[in-house]
Amino acid sequence: MSSIHCLRRQFPGITTRVELSVCPLAGARGLHMLFCAVGMDGLQPSIVRAQGPFHGHAAAEAHLQALLASLAEQGYQPLEALPIWALHLQAERRRQNAARGYPCHGCR
Repeated sequence: MSSIHCLRRQFPGITTRVELSVCPLAGARGLHMLFCAVGMDGLQPSIVRAQGPFHGHAAAEAHLQALLASLAEQGYQPLEALPIWALHLQAERRRQNAARGYPCHGCR
């Protein structure tokens, strides 16, 4: 899994968290996807989604940067904390790989 970008936006009594990551798909075809988890800080994510596939890491990274800029305009701030939803993002990555004919047998 590549690095995960963590952001949060605070409202009175509510803190929303977003974690984003770009990862290659199985099969060594150069396809990458953007994975996103959103929810209340300190709880399980309420939404886990994937966008793509993108042809190459650069295309996926450009999409990620545009998304980060859009979230910044909406008031999300970078969060200097460890990702708490990395396993949720990894599970979505496995679902996307399995949907493309690359089931995970004996994954670690």
